[in-house]
Amino acid sequence: MPASLSFPLRACCAVAALVAAGFALSGCAGMSETVAPAFADPAKYELYDCKQLEGERKALAARTAELQKLMDKAETGTGGAVVSELAYRNDYVAVRGSAQLAEDAWRRNKCRETPLGAPPASSVPQRPDIKPAPKR
Repeated sequence: MPASLSFPLRACCAVAALVAAGFALSGCAGMSETVAPAFADPAKYELYDCKQLEGERKALAARTAELQKLMDKAETGTGGAVVSELAYRNDYVAVRGSAQLAEDAWRRNKCRETPLGAPPASSVPQRPDIKPAPKR
């Protein structure tokens, strides 16, 4: 094989290998939703009350959105699918697993969202428990 053909052939093989790796890794993305709870502690939210679960669910949703944006941004570059999978997929799967477990605990506890205009439960003034004076 002449030396002049060696470089283009190697470059073409390298590109083909990266594309194949991207397809192989992207196949794992669809599977991650069913496997996600395996990457989180199933007992983590057992003792959480509804107020704690509400905050945790919001934080997990924000982290999931952040990781999704990072993965989408990484996929726009050369070899982005591979970079996205290697850099962010494990964190994404772990956060999705935690979110699913928090959601399960939310439903199990029959929690409801706090209305937007409602003050937090701790800042609502409580009526003092006044007992009548004993009769003499």
